[in-house]
Amino acid sequence: MESRIDYARVALAASTATLGLETYVCHCGLEDSLLELVKLRASQINGCAYCVDAHTKDARAEVEAEQRLNTASACEETSFFTERERAALDWTEAVTLVGHGHVPDHIYEQACRSFGEKELVDLTLAIVVINEWNRLAITLCTAASTN
Repeated sequence: MESRIDYARVALAASTATLGLETYVCHCGLEDSLLELVKLRASQINGCAYCVDAHTKDARAEVEAEQRLNTASACEETSFFTERERAALDWTEAVTLVGHGHVPDHIYEQACRSFGEKELVDLTLAIVVINEWNRLAITLCTAASTN
């Protein structure tokens, strides 16, 4: 697949703004491992090969277990994830698919049991920014690297 447009070059100010939100999320206090799972799961849902590849590699570099990476999309069916991680992954799915029926109350209540108000806002912002990256990469054909 050939890249259509180098969005970072063409819209530098917009890319810088998105990187600003990404930087905020990376320093908001949520666990790095949790953020990588969220980025991976949203990217899987969206079908963004570039971001699935990138965040699988990033998670491995954080010493994430291969078994957990392979089963993030079916976290409810395993014992590999904590309740907090399951809540984050369910929240990720609901927020990513918000156009398919909004975020159900039971998913919100589950998230509230595992996250404080600021944490839930920060988690939502993490999901927002990865969805933005996904949409840019998918629409403008950013190819996954071969290394």
